[in-house]
Amino acid sequence: QVQLEESGGGLVQDGGSLRLSCAASGSISSINAMGWYRQAPGKQRELVAVITSGGSTNYADPVKGRFTISRNNAKNTVYLQMNSLKPEDTAVYYCNFQGRAPLVYREVWGQGALVTVSS
Repeated sequence: QVQLEESGGGLVQDGGSLRLSCAASGSISSINAMGWYRQAPGKQRELVAVITSGGSTNYADPVKGRFTISRNNAKNTVYLQMNSLKPEDTAVYYCNFQGRAPLVYREVWGQGALVTVSS
């Protein structure tokens, strides 16, 4: 099994910054990718950013140049640095894990971290 612990959400003003963290634990044998998705009220969940085991990254167009995803492989932790936040970034941010634990491929979601950007 895999457990994800998210932290770092909160309230910030327009133009501010926040950093989200997501630590994966359990009987993990390999990680294919970890990433962040978000869901705003009344909207579908959407990709924000993802990072693969090889370090390749992919970002949604609305966050390119403002958000940076990174990971600490030794700690099985992924981070999302969010700068120049806008009110439209307000959403619940979910961590996503894709990998094997221990031999079975699993996709696991975190509980969600609320990010609110005030104008």
